[in-house]
Amino acid sequence: LKMNLELRKIHIVDVVFSNENKIENNVLKLNKISLSELIKEDKRIKNVDFDIAKPGQSVRIFPVKDVIEPRAKLNGEIFPGVFKDHMDEAGSGITYVLDGCAVVTTGPIVGFQEGLIDMSGPAAEYSIFSKLLNIVMIITKEDYVDPHEHEETVRLAGIKLAKFIGEIGLMYDTYESVSYEWKSIGEKFGQYPGLPKVAYVYNCMSQGLLHDTYFYGRDTKHIVPSLITPLEVMDGAIVSGNCVSPGSKTTTYHHLNNAVIKELLKKHGKEINFMGIVLNPLMVTLKEKYRNCMLSVKSIEMLGAEGVIISQEGFGNPTTDLMIVCQSLENRGIKTVIITNEDAGIDGMSESLPDSVTEAKAIVSTGNSNATIMLPKMERVIGHLKDIEKTTGGNVDSIQEDGRLLVEIHGIMGSHNLQGNTYLSAETV
Repeated sequence: LKMNLELRKIHIVDVVFSNENKIENNVLKLNKISLSELIKEDKRIKNVDFDIAKPGQSVRIFPVKDVIEPRAKLNGEIFPGVFKDHMDEAGSGITYVLDGCAVVTTGPIVGFQEGLIDMSGPAAEYSIFSKLLNIVMIITKEDYVDPHEHEETVRLAGIKLAKFIGEIGLMYDTYESVSYEWKSIGEKFGQYPGLPKVAYVYNCMSQGLLHDTYFYGRDTKHIVPSLITPLEVMDGAIVSGNCVSPGSKTTTYHHLNNAVIKELLKKHGKEINFMGIVLNPLMVTLKEKYRNCMLSVKSIEMLGAEGVIISQEGFGNPTTDLMIVCQSLENRGIKTVIITNEDAGIDGMSESLPDSVTEAKAIVSTGNSNATIMLPKMERVIGHLKDIEKTTGGNVDSIQEDGRLLVEIHGIMGSHNLQGNTYLSAETV
């Protein structure tokens, strides 16, 4: 195995609607009619509209389902396994990235699960998505479409649009090129003998009830922990299908730009020898948690890792997966760092985590999701603000008489992202 991936990053400085689809002077031009025709190929979609939200504008997008970065392969298929039966392994060749913009899908698919993005004001300081040029897709489904099909419809529409927009970049020749190489485990093992060997346990939500992740198009409920490479992740091998709470949801954008992977690659060959990744599905039953823990730890030992980073997704019972994997690794002498948020109540005085083990000695916190924040009224809302009443972090009293909004940090998309791709953290006092 030897993989070489080149990312060609086109820095998008503006997005405008136009009569054509092209990039000119780093401005992305989109034709609404052609986008509508593309999305309405799925007959479950009754209607679709598009909007653009830019950093600094007085705009609130709500309720947000997923955020996806537009990418495309020069040869081959981005997001392999999603649209075609035949698929090549992701992580090789040339991938175009439209940096600085994103596709945002909206829609109240199931209560309590969708969050907001504010393009300015206090909430903008809690979300990486407020800094992006957002192409917002508002989908109205046909009446017969149930919540599971609704989720699938919106998920596939978002991926399809991100792929289509990404392909506009294939015609553009002004980009920043970044190249990555990934060798076989045998080669890697002997590569940096003086550096500690570090691996990454990549937890992904796999609980059913619209709490899902897709790996090469396959629902991760139906896989066991798998050895994967970081380059596959950058090519869209992992897609979010999650309706978990917005603050801790790993969107597809987060997967494509996994912060843990970026840091590990940056330190590889300098401070550490990055050996590989184990993708660990977070399941519902205790038996499955123990099985996946055992298989994840076995794979980590096969990689020869001396240190491990584990990132979390969701909250509640996934904390058990996080803790038992950490405990098993520590008991084998493998130093382990875990990343998680805290649900410590509005006053910060509640138990931070629903499960813990004494072996969890090194914890990176992405902040208290229950802390509340008063948000100003926005001039423009893309979507339906009343749905805040049934959103995680919101309630029937969220909308104030003067139009302001009282929410928990939980309700802001990606506010305490558990891969650490966030502005929030914690400090010891």
